Amino acid sequence: MATTTKRDTAERSAELERYADMFSAMGTAARLRILQLLLTAHPDGLVVGELAAELDIPNSTLSHHLDKLKHEGLVLVSREGTFLRYTANTEALQALLGFLYAECCTRNKVVEPKRMLACCK
Repeated sequence: MATTTKRDTAERSAELERYADMFSAMGTAARLRILQLLLTAHPDGLVVGELAAELDIPNSTLSHHLDKLKHEGLVLVSREGTFLRYTANTEALQALLGFLYAECCTRNKVVEPKRMLACCK
């Protein structure tokens, strides 16, 4: 049986913290909607004005939500002249989904993998 080192435990703990922070960042309807819009617009993403028009929320509120998602690595931002273009960080989202999938569908088999994949179609 393999032994768990303090380093392994610390790495797992840090990973759990990261995922918890990512879930927390998605913990509002507005932020989930932002991610949904960015995934729909993937890979091009959307500029802030396009997001604001879709969401009908004040720019200061939108900026706050985008900053939180950016801070947790869920969205990426690039400057295009005077515009900021946001895209979903699909690598981070894939890691988060992989974490959930591993826990619920492979290690613990709480959900049958076939059922999990069927809901994604």
